[in-house]
Amino acid sequence: MAGITAAITAVQGYVPDDLLTNADLEKIVDTTDEWIRSRTGIEQRHILKGEGLGTSDMAVEAVKKLLDKRGIAPEEIDLLICATVTPDMVFPATANIICDKLGAKNAFGFDIGAACSGFLYALTTGSKFIESGTHKKVVVVGGDKMSSIIDYEDRTTCVIFGDGAGAVLLEPDEDGYGVCDTILRSDGAGRQYLHMKAGGSAKPASHETVDAKEHYVFQDGQPVFKAAVVNMAGVSAEIMERNNLEADDIAWLVPHQANLRIIDATARRMGLSEEKVMVNIQRYGNTTAGTIPLCLSDWEPQLKKGDNIILSAFGGGFTWGAVWLRWAYDGKDVVK
Repeated sequence: MAGITAAITAVQGYVPDDLLTNADLEKIVDTTDEWIRSRTGIEQRHILKGEGLGTSDMAVEAVKKLLDKRGIAPEEIDLLICATVTPDMVFPATANIICDKLGAKNAFGFDIGAACSGFLYALTTGSKFIESGTHKKVVVVGGDKMSSIIDYEDRTTCVIFGDGAGAVLLEPDEDGYGVCDTILRSDGAGRQYLHMKAGGSAKPASHETVDAKEHYVFQDGQPVFKAAVVNMAGVSAEIMERNNLEADDIAWLVPHQANLRIIDATARRMGLSEEKVMVNIQRYGNTTAGTIPLCLSDWEPQLKKGDNIILSAFGGGFTWGAVWLRWAYDGKDVVK
């Protein structure tokens, strides 16, 4: 089965209706709209509200529209991979819940937890099932309900994160379109700077952990920022260098939407002008595993068949990576 690549043949994002603006946050914590914008670029974020709603509910909305675009039924999906750090439950996997809600009865599924790099990890994993020739239709979802693990009295984190999900469909291609190369990295020593203290097997939930607010995101901002700038920019430049790609060859950089300054540093390292960089952080904030597919969905009408695209991310753990892909269709021809 040599020569098969995994091409993205459809993409779709979803964000919930409710908004949390910087003005809203000014009433909750000691912060200002100007402070948030100048340091992150964020103006608002979407929040999933409603009893019993979780990451799977956002993912289902994205995948339903994805399948409608491509004109395929849920039963045709072979595999669904969900990248998330906010699963509906510890088990079963959120991917399995999504499949059940969709009616994807012939798919198996599993979750990948790599924080903000999760979509790249899942995309790379899904592409291998296509390249092997064993699977024909693989759905990769990135989504997080970050509001479920954010302390809205902690201004270091609550201004950053929002809720959202996005999905892509991978199908076989024999003309060189799709995922061309990936570089994925991790360094567990970075966990001390960005993690959730309790809720895992090392520190199970208890009255004490709940009272101590240890089930929320903890972030030590400066070390995370420095590591993100170095590693996200570095791996993006590395994937270009090893594939002999110049800045002129790249149509788009699709960076994880964590911080506008990190995005700018990555683009500069790659030699790209801002016109080639997808940025929607002002609208959604950091949706963790959802940021990259949300960008692809927003920019889909501008994407052209054959475009060289670099996806790049950095996340807690630490995790980071870059993916080079050649876009497989003209986005303007897709009926939304």
